[in-house]
Amino acid sequence: MQDLKPTAAPAELGVPWRHRFAGLGPAFHTRLAPMALRKPYWVARSQSMARALGLDEGWWRAQAVLEAFSGNRPLAGSDPLASVYSGHQFGVWAGQLGDGRAHLLGEVQAPDGQWWELQLKGSGLTPYSRMGDGRAVLRSSIREFLCSEAMHGLGIPTTRALCITGSDQPVRREETETAAVVTRASPSFIRFGHFEHFSHHGQPEALKTLADFVIEHFYPDCLEAANPYAALLAAVTQRTAALVAQWQAVGFMHGVMNTDNMSILGLTIDYGPFQFMDGFDPAHICNHSDHAGRYSYQRQPQIAHWNLFALGQALLPLIGEPDDAMAALEPYKQLFPAELDRRMAAKLGFAQASDGTRALVGELLKLMTRERTDWTIFWRRLAEHAAGAPADTVRDLFHDRAAIDHILLQYKELSALDGRAPDADLMLKSNPAIVLRNHLAEQAIALAKQKDFSMVEGLLAALEAPFDEPAAHPEWAGFPPDWASHIQISCSS
Repeated sequence: MQDLKPTAAPAELGVPWRHRFAGLGPAFHTRLAPMALRKPYWVARSQSMARALGLDEGWWRAQAVLEAFSGNRPLAGSDPLASVYSGHQFGVWAGQLGDGRAHLLGEVQAPDGQWWELQLKGSGLTPYSRMGDGRAVLRSSIREFLCSEAMHGLGIPTTRALCITGSDQPVRREETETAAVVTRASPSFIRFGHFEHFSHHGQPEALKTLADFVIEHFYPDCLEAANPYAALLAAVTQRTAALVAQWQAVGFMHGVMNTDNMSILGLTIDYGPFQFMDGFDPAHICNHSDHAGRYSYQRQPQIAHWNLFALGQALLPLIGEPDDAMAALEPYKQLFPAELDRRMAAKLGFAQASDGTRALVGELLKLMTRERTDWTIFWRRLAEHAAGAPADTVRDLFHDRAAIDHILLQYKELSALDGRAPDADLMLKSNPAIVLRNHLAEQAIALAKQKDFSMVEGLLAALEAPFDEPAAHPEWAGFPPDWASHIQISCSS
């Protein structure tokens, strides 16, 4: 494994560091330096994330910082490592996995007291790279960077992204592309697969060490429970149910919900072949590699529950009784639909779900499925109609005018029963004007390959405020072009 020898003084960020995950011991990780990236340059930076970390406004201007976030120079106070985990991929046990192209640098403390782990992704080979080359390409790095910050803008729990650095260094995928490194930030990058690893390999002491670490630092309320490990499973179940409900409500498809891509904190993690829905199709598969449709939009809630069951199996040596594990998982069946009902009611302008909102949503989804109605545009126009726009702004989205007119009449009747009009402000805050559609990402990537990063910067600004109309580029909130339906995104990155 390459040991990067610093040729200059470490770059300074001016923030406190600590290394709690490193303190778990060598069974959990391998300490090693990132691999150098040839002649790096800045691709994009999130000033929002930089402010959250308390970085000086000009933090990125120093050449040493560019080199550090490319893996070429250490950051003062960091202690790079790659963690080991295992997991189920496409429902099949895949054995040992791990950070095959990522280096965790440690935790930095933000001005508000929160600690953030910083991780370089695409930073070179590790003991867990298997047949990979340890690199990420510009294409996937831009997608992850933009979607991380877009999800944060939408209020959906997610890992964050600080920056991307690029290089002309070639990387071979289906075709030759160029390398990039994205710096990710999260309270923790621990996954379901970390627990599966130690459980599957018969290491109960390490499993307990990991669970105790997570409970102490992220779920301290579980310490008061009669069975803290069952309480941990229940808490993760609750967070995961809420997360997937938010995905469904905004039309987001993760694309590769393997257990090693599931955060123990209920965060959206590992942006690969994701997609925000264009024309509504519950059976849509966004991952070209997902030949069986395991991770289609409509199956995401079921797969999340399956993954939680796998986590429960991994924790069983600590929980003890299988009935206790099942009891911790059972609430998902009520939590997920209740949270989705609440969010869909908000999209209609109602603070609480009811039999009426559920029935109306059901009728809408049937019609939208038949007509492949654009998910984001429909809900945004409905919000605008509630705010005073003519009904035709909604009706014009449908061929079957009689069907949509009937539904709009039901909507009026539901409002009358509720005793008040839908809350237009709630709707405008629940139905984004812009999401990171695949064609927007593709356009930004095409320009970035020519070293024009202006669209990446522009999209970042728009996606940080997704409930506002993108005034500088109103077309970004418009219908996707015909060619967008032919975009194919796979697990390759």
